[in-house]
Formats: sequence, structure tokens, C-alpha cells
Amino acid sequence: MTFLPGLAQTAPPTTVVWAPAMTAYNFGHSHPMAPERMELTAKLAGSLGLLALDHVTVAAPEVATDEELQSVHTPEFVAAVRRVSENPGAPDEARGLGTEDDPAFAGMHEASARLAGGSLLAAAAVLDGSALRAVNFGGGMHHASRDRASGFCIYNDAALAIQRLLDGGVRRVAYVDVDAHHGDGTQNIFWDDPRVLTISLHESGLTLFPGTGFANEIGGPNAQGSAVNVALPAGTADAGWLRAFHAVVPQLIGAFEPEVIVSQHGCDSHRLDPLTHLNISVDGQREAATAIGNLAARYCGNRWISTGGGGYNVVSVVPRSWSHLIAIAAGRPVPLRTPVPEDWRSYVRDKYGARFGVEPPELMGDDVDLWWRSWEVGFDPNDAVDRSVMATRKEVFPLHGLDPWFD
Repeated sequence: MTFLPGLAQTAPPTTVVWAPAMTAYNFGHSHPMAPERMELTAKLAGSLGLLALDHVTVAAPEVATDEELQSVHTPEFVAAVRRVSENPGAPDEARGLGTEDDPAFAGMHEASARLAGGSLLAAAAVLDGSALRAVNFGGGMHHASRDRASGFCIYNDAALAIQRLLDGGVRRVAYVDVDAHHGDGTQNIFWDDPRVLTISLHESGLTLFPGTGFANEIGGPNAQGSAVNVALPAGTADAGWLRAFHAVVPQLIGAFEPEVIVSQHGCDSHRLDPLTHLNISVDGQREAATAIGNLAARYCGNRWISTGGGGYNVVSVVPRSWSHLIAIAAGRPVPLRTPVPEDWRSYVRDKYGARFGVEPPELMGDDVDLWWRSWEVGFDPNDAVDRSVMATRKEVFPLHGLDPWFD
């Protein structure tokens, strides 16, 4: 695959996927997946000036066609989503439609397919060279499998973007998932495809949905080592999480040599998230996005598609984390001590104060110490994070020509 040349690494042409119509992905007032998190992210990124940068294009997604969706989903599943979308009173729980996690609602197909269309738009922009980087913060629906909805996810937009890249001639794609939950759907869709490396760092399935994502899940018979999982113990904080990331991800990306990185940035790993048990800060999430962007610059000529994902602290966490993601993708990172714009804080108070009942954050970061120990200082068998990391390294590093002890 030959890509068009890009601009300087400090200001890569960047597409940000956004339109108010994306908030139609709405499971109801009491559901944790509040669509307001998308609106508040777009508004905060706008208040920070990120959407008005000369090299940033804001693009509205189209509803993905059935043919596009069927590149990773079965025709029967797409037809089932359409039926439930038209008649929410007749759920299809066998396919995950109309369950407690994924309640049926009128227009479900169109709303889900629009988010999917956003990641397809991002892939198309990278393929045609109009962007080196693209962000679909409304995407990241990583639990959806080929034939079933799961975990608040109907269509798997990240998988669709990866497949579009492959169909467009990209030879190798690395998928990096930093959501608190295991990226099971994306992993399973590409389970036996050696062209796709899926890496997921998540809270252990022993304590969190979906109960999968252990070190011994390494890919199908034709793609051994293509699935990589770091299952972190509940309570893991910034230092342990970043140590794990840097002990696994850069080494495997370097060995795999992808042409494009696709990443999922669920920010439900935050210490204030109501559904998970990790202890990460916005600062740590920003550091992870920075590291992935640096890997894209080093190995992929800056070609990077990033998506959102989980994140259920709608006011204090999600908008800041994903605004940082947009800023990093655009090559204009926002310092952590930057005050949150007062116009955004006033908007939150006026429109959502009664619903969410929290005071908007004052700074773009959580003001924490991000110091972490490099893996090179040595493996500590008494540390639960280190044991998880070593389990992963032993399973997959040799399959990539890497030494689990020294690389």
C-alpha cells in the first residue's frame, strides 16, 4: 500500500468525527452509556480551540450501509438489528438485542450504524491521504461480535475501520485497546487473521465484565501471537498501568511493524468511574494516548485512528480525557495544568447541574504524580501487576521473536 506523503509530525492533518446526530445512540435516561458524554466532549474540545485548528477537519459521519456493516458482521445480525430497531417491543435477546446492557430503542440500527460510519470515515480519510490521524470519540464499540451485540455495543466500529484498511491495501494493522474492559469483540473478529495484532490492557476478567482477556488468549491457529492480553488486577493505579503498557505494547508494535494503528480509548479505567475497579487518572489516560501517538509516529508514518469507548463519569472524566485524545492526535497537546474553560463549566452547570449533580472540574488534569518504574529495572514476582505482565510476555513474546525476560 502506498500512502500519500504527510505533513510535519508536529501538525498532522487530522479528521475529527462529530455531529450532534451521533447522540441518537441512546439506551435511555437511566443507562450508564449517556449520550451527553459525546456532546460535552465536543463542546470542551471546541472551547479549547482544538476543532478550529487549521489542520483539523470536523466531519459528520454517514449511516453505514448494510454492505459496509457486513464486512465484519453477519447479514443475519444486521437484519436482526434492523427488526428490533423498527419494533423495540420484540427484542432478540439471543443476539444481545433488548437486554439489560443493550436495551432496544426505536432507531437503534441507524444510531449504531452512524457511529460505525464515523470509524469508516476515519479509515477512508487515512487511506486517501486526506488525514494522517483521525478521531471518532463516539466510537470504540469493542464488545460487539460478528453476530451478537454485547456490553452497550451494537456494531463494532473499530473492527469495521480495521477491515476497511485491510480491504484498502494495508498489510498490517495494530489495534491497541486501553478500555477498562477487555476488547473481546474486536479480538474475536480478527482471532485468526495474522494481519491484525490486537492488544488489550484491561481489568482482569476475574473481577469485571466480560470475564475474558487472559494471557493465554493468543489468537487462532493461523495467527498465533496476534492476540495479546494484559489482565490487570483490580485497584491498579497509574504507576502499575503505565509500567504494564510500556513493558508490552512498544515491544510488540516494533516487532509487528504495522502500517496503521487503530486504538480504543475507553476512559472507564478512571478512579471515579462507577462501573470499574481501576485507579487511573486523566493524566494517566493522557499519557497512554501520547504513547500510542508516538508509536504511530515512529512505526506508521503517523497514521493513527483513535476511538472512544467506555467511560461513565460523564462530566468530570470523559470530556477531559477525550479532549486530550483529540489534542494529542492533532499534535497540539493540552497541558495538564490548563484551566478548564469557564464557558464550558458554566454550560455544564446550567444544562446538566440538576441531572449529574457534580461541580465541573477546574483543571484539565487530576494533578497526580505519574512516575512509574520501567520494566528494565527488573521483574518483581511479589507484585501482582508484574506477574500479569510476565504471564503475557511469556505467552506472546517468543512468537514475535522477542525474549520475555530481556526485551
